[in-house]
Amino acid sequence: MMKLDGLRVTVASWRTALLGSGSVFLRDVGHGLLEVSHNSLALLGLAVVGFVLFAAGRADLRHALEAETLSWLQARHEARMPAADVQEPDLGEPDAIARATAVDPKDLSRAQAAVAVWLARRYHVAPEPVSRLVQEAWRVGEMVNLDPTLILAVMAVESSFNPFAQSPVGAQGLMQVMTKVHDDKYEAFGGSHAAFDPVTNLRVGVQVLKECIARAGSLEAGLRFYVGAANSDDGGYATKVLVEQNILRQLAGMKPLPLPARRPAVAEAADRDAPATAVVAPTAATESLPQPAAEPGTMPEKIALLR
Repeated sequence: MMKLDGLRVTVASWRTALLGSGSVFLRDVGHGLLEVSHNSLALLGLAVVGFVLFAAGRADLRHALEAETLSWLQARHEARMPAADVQEPDLGEPDAIARATAVDPKDLSRAQAAVAVWLARRYHVAPEPVSRLVQEAWRVGEMVNLDPTLILAVMAVESSFNPFAQSPVGAQGLMQVMTKVHDDKYEAFGGSHAAFDPVTNLRVGVQVLKECIARAGSLEAGLRFYVGAANSDDGGYATKVLVEQNILRQLAGMKPLPLPARRPAVAEAADRDAPATAVVAPTAATESLPQPAAEPGTMPEKIALLR
């Protein structure tokens, strides 16, 4: 019996010693792992700091890293977005160039190019569309026996080469034609909306200008008819146009025309009192300006040849 009690005491002491040794071992292992973790994290932090400092000194490496990060983020964003089967519309139109009112100034004659470049600089517009208008003014002017520089001068004074200009009274386009009044002239070009096509507005404006000069009997009076001041003071409109025309003539290598003298106040008063249908007689100054020669055929017939 005594031997059994002694055995039990021995086993208990061994178990106590074993548990104590195990707890000490585990505690030492835990402390060791904690120290290793601390040291590893410290080494990792030092490595990160060192890499950041190294990358900061290398611009190429920094940019490459930023590009790689952005690409990764973009890929993740696209992966989260639902797949779309909608295809982007094709807005291209290879034939759109046919609608452009433009010509290379190099394709013009020397006189036309000089006028086009000067107009582009003076009125702050692109030389290509102005070159097309200069080319058209020369072509139409030759067909209807009208000085092309006069046509361009009217456009300059009327709209400063803005094809979408509109006055408070409804004059529209480059030559500020009263579209509602002359809508019949636009029928040959598809309708009144053609007033905003630069070439069409030029051609219709030439028709109106030619009719005004023929009705008034002189260039100066015709310009006054054109601006709607046949029986009143035109505010210097005719003089402005003729001055502009002389500048363009000199640029084109032509001889400048004599400007009209200031009309006496008595004559202006007589014009104001005259009936609206009266035709202003040419003055001595305006007789020296080139007058439109009479040609066979009507104006619409000549313009029809341009289309």
